Amino acid sequence: MNKSELINAIAEPGNLSKADAGRSLDALIKTIETTLKAGDSITLVGFGTFAVKDIAERAGRNPQTGQEITIAAAKVPSFKPGKSLKDAVNG
Repeated sequence: MNKSELINAIAEPGNLSKADAGRSLDALIKTIETTLKAGDSITLVGFGTFAVKDIAERAGRNPQTGQEITIAAAKVPSFKPGKSLKDAVNG
């Protein structure tokens, strides 16, 4: 499902116009980005948790030259699904 298909899927059951559904989806995405950038997490009970994980600096290899390189530490977004979502996917 791409973004426009998701907007249609939101608009139909919510009795929203596609424009309203699109603005709502954009606002949700922006809120998640802003919250994670601030270092906070978002928990939607039953659905899951959006959070930021720290990845430590580590050694790696350049696959072309075989030369050892250092891969810098980074923060990466993560999502941990909740029980209801897991049950819906597996049920």
